[in-house]
Amino acid sequence: MLEARNIHKIYETRGVETQALRDVSLTIADGEFAALAGPSGSGKTTLLNLFGALDDPTSGEILLDGQDLGQLSSTELADLRLAKLGFVFQAFNLIPVLTARENVEFVMELQGVSQAERRERAVRALADLGLEGLGDKRPLEMSGGQQQRVAVARAIVSGPRVVLADEPTANLDSKSAAQLLDLMHAMNRERGVTFVFSTHDPMVIERAERVIRLRDGEVVADERRSAA
Repeated sequence: MLEARNIHKIYETRGVETQALRDVSLTIADGEFAALAGPSGSGKTTLLNLFGALDDPTSGEILLDGQDLGQLSSTELADLRLAKLGFVFQAFNLIPVLTARENVEFVMELQGVSQAERRERAVRALADLGLEGLGDKRPLEMSGGQQQRVAVARAIVSGPRVVLADEPTANLDSKSAAQLLDLMHAMNRERGVTFVFSTHDPMVIERAERVIRLRDGEVVADERRSAA
């Protein structure tokens, strides 16, 4: 589903170059529950952003379903993200003036889903994530764990092929983090949604079925195993 071919990524700040990724090549198969693991500065979030077409590699290719993202226009990339990808950001990125339900509906509205259908799907997604009755609350009226669940509902309700999650448990206590991982794993198994996380959380790494370890911008290990 996702493939990185000989990826290099260099950032330049005030004339100083930093190489975030060095000759990274790997493939994420359809239906995987995978973690990009490593300390801060290892390149995991950079790689996740490249997979999500949120950034461009300095050199190399990123492919989604065999399609080279570097050959697409900005409009084509936006359409691809809307149709195939779901995102869970570390900072949630919920729209503060919208309710939880309206935040979940937002991507579907962009997709042209009818008001009745998107409301029905949003209410169902919130209920599936243990947020029944909270649809009319705005983000600042909810706990961090509840906001993260709304972000997950928004990411999956539009039916993406793959969900990319950047440090999804970073703002959560251990109980909320475990519950969130349970929900994501159930979606993976029951709906076939591919999940790719960037994380340094041992709990996420423990639950992943594949752990790709990065250090200093390079893949140093790639382990496949049964989920805990």
